[in-house]
Amino acid sequence: MKRLTSILGMCLLAATISGPASAAAKVVIKLGHIAEPIHPYGKGADQFAKLVSEKSGGEIEVKVFPNSQLGGQKDLIEGLVFGSVDMALVGTAVLGQFQPQISLFDLPFLFEDRPHAYRSLDTVGMEIGKGLEPRGIKLLGYMENGIRHMTNNAHPIKAPEDMKGLKIRVMTNKIYVEMMKALGASPTPMAFSELYSAMQQGTVDGQENPSAHIFTKRFFEVQKYASMTAHAYAPEPVVISMITWKKLSPKHQKVIQDAAKEAVDWQRQVSEQEDNGYWDKIKATGKMEVITVNRKPFMDATKPVIAMFAKTVGQANIDKVDALRAK
Repeated sequence: MKRLTSILGMCLLAATISGPASAAAKVVIKLGHIAEPIHPYGKGADQFAKLVSEKSGGEIEVKVFPNSQLGGQKDLIEGLVFGSVDMALVGTAVLGQFQPQISLFDLPFLFEDRPHAYRSLDTVGMEIGKGLEPRGIKLLGYMENGIRHMTNNAHPIKAPEDMKGLKIRVMTNKIYVEMMKALGASPTPMAFSELYSAMQQGTVDGQENPSAHIFTKRFFEVQKYASMTAHAYAPEPVVISMITWKKLSPKHQKVIQDAAKEAVDWQRQVSEQEDNGYWDKIKATGKMEVITVNRKPFMDATKPVIAMFAKTVGQANIDKVDALRAK
């Protein structure tokens, strides 16, 4: 009887020990981005987390940290390199500081439409993205931030000459700085998290972003005019730390890659569907005038910017994107 009791006790002890060990086997991945959860790529991050859980049978949990909770985009990228951040959604404008050729997608008026952008990103973009791996980052695909437009608080922008002297916030990216200079504006690099208060206090006159950010970050409260310049398309790369990637089993790597591809396709559809809706919501506030412009003068004014950065991003890459235009 004593021996039986002893054996049962050992079994119970083993069960107690094995329980937490099994629970500890779950892989937890931290994913950060700077958008609101209701932003289309914020929704994309949540959809990715859901797909990973489903495809892994609960073996992998992706914890999403929106709204710059893990830091700004530069912080996120540095975290990826050092392994303190597992995954992130970040802009090519910031990634370009680590892999110059990916700045190709920041060039003004590069794409003729969304399908052209998707064809380019899924081919040329993925090939360029391989250059991030030696720097500690793996590209899994490109979600969509959106099509970028100008806003300001001084006067309506209908032509490039209307931008003369305006202080326009830009990302810390040489292409955007030169783009604003070519349009006659005074570019002011600034972290996204500082932008609302900077516009509210008059530190800058305006900014440029897709409709989703203009609405979800409530920029319409501190900006009077939006001009539909569509001067750039903004992809949102889905990236993972190489340190994290190498820790994953081949099975789990496939789960992450497959979920990313599926989430990218899903998110792009959501982004395109919601774009017009955001402009309707912005107009409905009555606080921001939305202005249609002739884009050709803006295109002509920024052509020298493409030539200026052709060597940096690779003329061959520009040619490949041009070849993917609709025939």
